[in-house]
Amino acid sequence: MTDDKLDSQVEASAGLADTSAPPPSRNWARPVLPMIGLALAITLSLGASRLAEPRATPITPVEVTRLFNGKNLDGLSTWLKGPGRQDPGRVFVVEDSTIHISGDGYGYLAAEEEYRDYHLIVEYRWGKRTDGGTSVRNSGILLHATGPDGNAEGTWMASVECQLAQGCVGDLIVIPGRDQGGAKIPVTLRSDVANGPDGRPRWKEGGSPREFKGGQLWWSKHDPDYKELLDTRGRDDVESPVGDWTRVECLCDGGRIEVRVNGVVVNRAYDVSPSAGKILLQTEGFELFVRKFEVQPLKK
Repeated sequence: MTDDKLDSQVEASAGLADTSAPPPSRNWARPVLPMIGLALAITLSLGASRLAEPRATPITPVEVTRLFNGKNLDGLSTWLKGPGRQDPGRVFVVEDSTIHISGDGYGYLAAEEEYRDYHLIVEYRWGKRTDGGTSVRNSGILLHATGPDGNAEGTWMASVECQLAQGCVGDLIVIPGRDQGGAKIPVTLRSDVANGPDGRPRWKEGGSPREFKGGQLWWSKHDPDYKELLDTRGRDDVESPVGDWTRVECLCDGGRIEVRVNGVVVNRAYDVSPSAGKILLQTEGFELFVRKFEVQPLKK
């Protein structure tokens, strides 16, 4: 609505559209109260809409910020392919001070704010429920998520995924998406890599620079003989055994991402774009518990 139309509506509702013949004096003051009430309502409405607008610039944390407060899902939103922002099956709930992700459906739990230049810490463990198949347990953390909900195949957001799948924890996956008009949201990164015996590119310090506009950058010691079978391990895996807690840290510094698993640096990328956005926890067919989901300032 334009300002002129808004002014006309205010004037009309206040009885001031025609001032050539003022009403009798006994009725002159009565329209003022409706006008004040309407103006106040408009002011409050505009103020509320401004409060509801997303933050203009992403947040750079200056102290520890708990994205999960340990009590409820305040500050987080859900997205599921199909139901959208509704969660009728209670895929995401809080139990015993942890986020319980049932694994039903495909989607994510999202921090409502956008962040840049942060040290993300996620501590998770697998539950018992699987998707009924023989492949590895699978989930992930989506970094720098950008655009509308579900803009990548109706399921994810354009982002860089830090993989949590068994045997692949710390892989980086490039997920492009599309904006509301259908235009592509590009996602890119570079890394220094070496191909393993299986032909897959792994991060290697001093390796050959490569750009990724899609696809997967495997962590440095991914086992080339790994069969990706449920609850099996690669020979150099640093993730914790099933049932134990694994700590994943993503240090996002400008266009750089460093991934640590249980304190071990497993992957690095640079020239990452976008370099800011929301942070999401996936549901992808497997039960997962998350006890820590927080961002900290980077240590310079």
